[in-house]
Amino acid sequence: MTSQQIRSPRFAIALIAALLCFAAVAQAGPPLICHAIEIGNAKSLPWISHNWNLSGSETYDTKNLVRDTLDILGPNTPVLVRMESLRRATLYARKDPVAAKELLSKLHARATSAESSGHPDALAWFDVGYLAEAYKQWIGQSWMRVSKDEQNPAAGVDGYAFVKKALALRGPSQNGNDAQMEFAAALITLSGPRDAHHEHAQKAIAGAKSDPLLAQNLASRFTGPQSETISEMLANNVSSN
Repeated sequence: MTSQQIRSPRFAIALIAALLCFAAVAQAGPPLICHAIEIGNAKSLPWISHNWNLSGSETYDTKNLVRDTLDILGPNTPVLVRMESLRRATLYARKDPVAAKELLSKLHARATSAESSGHPDALAWFDVGYLAEAYKQWIGQSWMRVSKDEQNPAAGVDGYAFVKKALALRGPSQNGNDAQMEFAAALITLSGPRDAHHEHAQKAIAGAKSDPLLAQNLASRFTGPQSETISEMLANNVSSN
């Protein structure tokens, strides 16, 4: 690594982001961003990095981001794959404000269109809600803003409310407990509201007993081999509240 690279603004921003994501969980980097979701061999957006963040060597054309993300988020795509795809989309979208805004708009339009037709789509509401919350944790943040003009298209959007709506729509047919979606909601509410986080975390941990991929994610370490597992983080956050 050259001294010029070390002095570059891009390197400084990446270093700040890495340090935040390796801090103690109470002050950790954004949980929807700083931890990659394990999805096995499922299709998602291109990824060449060996950690949670972009490597800087990507050649992915963000002009395709909206189309590619919508293609991935089909009706049969599991929630964990949706979470990781939306996490990657957020990292790419920060480099392309036009694509960032269009993706959020398209997902919201998809959810409201289904609602208007009398066939509300839980996964569509989940997608726009989770993306909005991911955006709010990463785009336009003052501590690492690329430029003073960087804006967050999800500012003022209550993504968690959309995720709660998705959980409600899953309803009785899922026994009121879609464990992967509860896991997503638990990550969103790590900083509160307390009671809601407690409920989401308990349902996610309980549901993992019959969901091997979710169990694998809960057993993974948040920021490295010395950190808590995701399950421990959720449980400790519940017990400390």
